[in-house]
Amino acid sequence: MTEPQAFTEIRDNLAFLDDWEERYRYLIELGQALPPLTEAERSDANKVHGCVSQVWLAGTTEGDQLAYRGDSDAMIVKGLVAVLIALYSNRPAAEIATTDAIAVFDELGLREHLTAQRSNGLIAMVNRMRNDARAVAG
Repeated sequence: MTEPQAFTEIRDNLAFLDDWEERYRYLIELGQALPPLTEAERSDANKVHGCVSQVWLAGTTEGDQLAYRGDSDAMIVKGLVAVLIALYSNRPAAEIATTDAIAVFDELGLREHLTAQRSNGLIAMVNRMRNDARAVAG
């Protein structure tokens, strides 16, 4: 699997940030850079269940590729959404279905400072995206 360029940039930037506060601020900046969702995209169908904060993931399919847009009402969670979108968006469904984002987040040290609730929410987001991909991949 080749990492998407957007995710490679995030990985490289995180490598320079030793302090969790700096990483936290970077995640918030990533979330703030996400394009806003439309009201139609903020539907119950796009809402991720299992997150304490409100999270929406809107996916579109073109051929076997999935693209995601997302949002959250919590700043740090919105940053996590941005990282997931960079990792999973515009990739073949089969690759998304087999890419373990939780392992990637652990490798980057992004889960070690999350509360249990945020970590569970992250898992819910990953499961949602991978299940969408499995449905497309057949």
